[in-house]
Amino acid sequence: MAIKNYIPNAITLLNLLCGSIAVIFAVYNNFVLAAIFVFLGIFFDFFDGFFARKLNVQSDLGIQLDSLADMVTSGLVPGIVMFKLIAMSVDAPAFSSVSNEWNALIDWQGIKLAPIALIGLCITLASAYRLAKFNIDEDQQSYFKGLPVPANTLLIISLPLILEYQGNDLINSVILNKWFLIGLTFLSCYLLNSKIKLFALKFKDWSFKSNAVRYVFIILSLILLLVLHFVAIPLIITLYIILSVFKNLTTK
Repeated sequence: MAIKNYIPNAITLLNLLCGSIAVIFAVYNNFVLAAIFVFLGIFFDFFDGFFARKLNVQSDLGIQLDSLADMVTSGLVPGIVMFKLIAMSVDAPAFSSVSNEWNALIDWQGIKLAPIALIGLCITLASAYRLAKFNIDEDQQSYFKGLPVPANTLLIISLPLILEYQGNDLINSVILNKWFLIGLTFLSCYLLNSKIKLFALKFKDWSFKSNAVRYVFIILSLILLLVLHFVAIPLIITLYIILSVFKNLTTK
């Protein structure tokens, strides 16, 4: 077998490696380094498919391996990050005694955790379900049905970055509000497995007429990133959904 056959899968494994490292940093509350490795993982996730198509070496193994890598980088990591954020929102470390309250800290086998924070792991479950559906859905070639897991991961991972680099009293009070985080968790789970058709950033040609929505999205996203930095990420995801819905309506 030619070496070129192994290139896409090797890139996919780099995605998995980055995701695994991101998990370690997220567990230890180093969200900045976790985000860096998530970004790298998503970068590799884009290029494994790109090289598979360019080298004409697409395979069933590659498809399954890609989803397994995405499950870690874009499924497990955002679930852990949301778990940690919800725990922070109820100020779990401040509890000095064991309590049975849902918001409070419990001691289980020497491990202290806030049960309400486990809701954040629903993102991991919803991501797994979405990836499994994607693998058996032959319709999603030119579009996505539901929010892609990498896009959802960027949304979740942007929250601690906003807190770290652009936080103020207002922003912090919103992001570290437990009801906001729980609501965002359930919204995230819904969007991942919704039937909303979202356009893919795959260009069959470079004409503006056939790619107008893609060009508009890319230009507006770049402007938002330059002006708002990490705060732009949730807005870009929202823009992506709005433009997709608009495209679906105008196409009909």
